[in-house]
Amino acid sequence: MPEIRKKYDREFREGAVRIVEETGKPIAQVARDLGVNEGTLGNWVNKAREARKGTEGLSRGDIEELKRLRAENAELRMERDVLKRSVVLWVKEATK
Repeated sequence: MPEIRKKYDREFREGAVRIVEETGKPIAQVARDLGVNEGTLGNWVNKAREARKGTEGLSRGDIEELKRLRAENAELRMERDVLKRSVVLWVKEATK
């Protein structure tokens, strides 16, 4: 029989991580309280800690700006790659 997996929305995951970090309770206890698998909550906490890595000492505004700039940077890289491919295709067409 296939395993049935629950889907949790972003707000629930962020709230669960915030409970662990702000209360200092063990992940296992918070997971039981919320009815979430302990390993799943542990993964969410680790992912949140990794996302914050390198942001110690920054204000909340700086962190938000950093997130925005990283997203913009990723979008610009994608656009650049699309343009590179377009130029390659254009050159191939022009040299036929």
